[in-house]
Amino acid sequence: MLRQLDVIIDTAIATNSRMGLFAYVYRRTTAQILKEVELGNFEDNDRMVKFDVEFANFYLDAYHAYSNGLEVSRSWDFVFKNAKEPLTILQHVMLGINTHINLDLAMAVSAVMREKELAEIETDYNTVNRILSDIVNEMQDRLGRVSPLLFMLDWAGKNSDEKIIDFSMAKAREVSWGNANLLWGLGMEHQEEAIKNIDGVVLKLSELIKTPQSKIIGFLLSLIGRFEERNVGKVIATLRED
Repeated sequence: MLRQLDVIIDTAIATNSRMGLFAYVYRRTTAQILKEVELGNFEDNDRMVKFDVEFANFYLDAYHAYSNGLEVSRSWDFVFKNAKEPLTILQHVMLGINTHINLDLAMAVSAVMREKELAEIETDYNTVNRILSDIVNEMQDRLGRVSPLLFMLDWAGKNSDEKIIDFSMAKAREVSWGNANLLWGLGMEHQEEAIKNIDGVVLKLSELIKTPQSKIIGFLLSLIGRFEERNVGKVIATLRED
């Protein structure tokens, strides 16, 4: 799994594709979850390994399908097509996070807990929330190295009601837990329509991430982008530095 993510990242560096930005952040997250498994920090560590693989495969399958001209969900299609757009580093990362958390996570939980009690995984699900909170804080600091004006978004959020999007990892995973309950309750045979509906909501969020309704935030993103590092290899190398 990590090797597959490394291939995606290496390919992105070689082609200067911004697909590699989310891939790097996701690899960092996945590696940390596996480290926590090795430390025995979950109620059911074996199940968390299975879950981590299941979850990652939704992204990996979408990436490979899109790369081979095959159909993917509308929200992943939007993410991959916009990898060529001159968005900020933060926007590219958020597009991937939005789709993977708000769409894929619910499907992964439902699949892993098929014919089992969903409540059995809730404690470990919440443990992951705490781990992700630490990683989000770390990544915010690291993004400042390659996006020196990124702090302006925090300033805008503190001084007005304007935000790039009302999005947080904790909130997204809370919503995804609700969607997981929905899908699990429907059963694997009756999820298609519900998944389409979730995909539609996620797509709308992605459109807001790309083009915020706020003119202030749109202006700030344009300004932030002018001063960012544009070479994907240099961006990822800088994010990797301790």
